[in-house]
Amino acid sequence: MSNKKFDLEDRFVELAASIALFCKGLPSDFTGQYYGNQLLRSGGSAALNFGEVQGTNTNRDYRFKASLVLKELKESRVNLRILNKINYGPEQTQHQLLDEIEQLVKIISTVIKNKTP
Repeated sequence: MSNKKFDLEDRFVELAASIALFCKGLPSDFTGQYYGNQLLRSGGSAALNFGEVQGTNTNRDYRFKASLVLKELKESRVNLRILNKINYGPEQTQHQLLDEIEQLVKIISTVIKNKTP
């Protein structure tokens, strides 16, 4: 994960790339493909939606787009927890990804709260 604690776009890009690399290493059976594809979509979507957040014009739009980012992060978190339970993928990488997701969930939750009138 990135050492830059305040460049959120870089952190989201790094997270999406790390998830993509993690998913490449999952077993190619049905379970690995199913959860890997879901994780790839939610992790990538969080990063792409964060890009959209930065282009919003109103606080309402900002909150809406940021809430989509939060939803995708939470989906990624649950997916990684499932993969951990079934012993798919390197445990250390799972923990690193989960740690970064937890940090980003807290940051985005705070951002949404601060943009609420």
